[in-house]
Amino acid sequence: MAAARKSKRKSPGLLIEIPGFLRYLRDDRGLSANTVAAYGNDLKQFAKFLDERGFDSWNADRSAISEFLNFLAGREYEPSSQARKLAAVKSMYRFLVSEGKAAADPTQGLGGARVTKKRPTVISVGDVDRLLAAAASTRTPEGYRDSAMLELLYATGMRVSELVALDVDDVQFDAGIVMCGRGGGRQRHLPFGARAGHAVLGYVRGARRKLLKSPDEPALFLNHRGRRLTRQGFWLIIKGHAAAAMIETPTTPHTLRHSFATHRLRGDTSIPEVQSLLGHASPATTQVYLELAREKGAIDALPGSATSGPK
Repeated sequence: MAAARKSKRKSPGLLIEIPGFLRYLRDDRGLSANTVAAYGNDLKQFAKFLDERGFDSWNADRSAISEFLNFLAGREYEPSSQARKLAAVKSMYRFLVSEGKAAADPTQGLGGARVTKKRPTVISVGDVDRLLAAAASTRTPEGYRDSAMLELLYATGMRVSELVALDVDDVQFDAGIVMCGRGGGRQRHLPFGARAGHAVLGYVRGARRKLLKSPDEPALFLNHRGRRLTRQGFWLIIKGHAAAAMIETPTTPHTLRHSFATHRLRGDTSIPEVQSLLGHASPATTQVYLELAREKGAIDALPGSATSGPK
């Protein structure tokens, strides 16, 4: 193996090289601030990945790159996100080699990650009902939290990253609106119905107080340590409730977002409205949900369904 690994953790030698590369992207290549910021986040993630596997510098080998790609796929990152992260790593190594800060480029000759348009995974209204019921049946502080998160996620269609980033002050219960995207995404004020509002308000007044460790914690959804629940933590939570509900379709937080959009379009909500709710820059991105909504059997909503679409 060409690269040496070490036993210690948290090597500063990995992170210290990133700012110089980002300045190069900004000043020499003229990339936008958003692109530079995205590359920075991707490279910090890769640097953490290397550090956790014992690398004390960027002198990694091809096997480390392959492990990273497998890691991204295992975490169910979208193909486009995997491609962008690989592009950032490849560009970083070209820069490091040119600056004499890396002995070799382990990404040389490695093609870009294949980006294919895959159909969004959607579950039926009946499956959503069972998922929400499974979470609501768990009468613990964590169970009330899970129920509130799932209800709010399906009622608004927000991204899981936006959901876990919410603070208590982001929810306006009287108006039935939640503000999301303050962390750098497209800021949106999303309406939610009485069902989701009841679940979230009940959680805030009860279970959240039991999970809270510090009165200064602003996060809406807390883990058992009283800190903000992570994206990865919620990913495991929804997997557990989907299994309990015996839902056969692989179900992730993004599945509820896809289902929200498809169910709304199957109802009386227009593409521009759903586009605005989802925060899509282009209506073409939203169009795929209309195609799903038109397919026979895309939704099994029946009269008297507990949900019959997002509320």
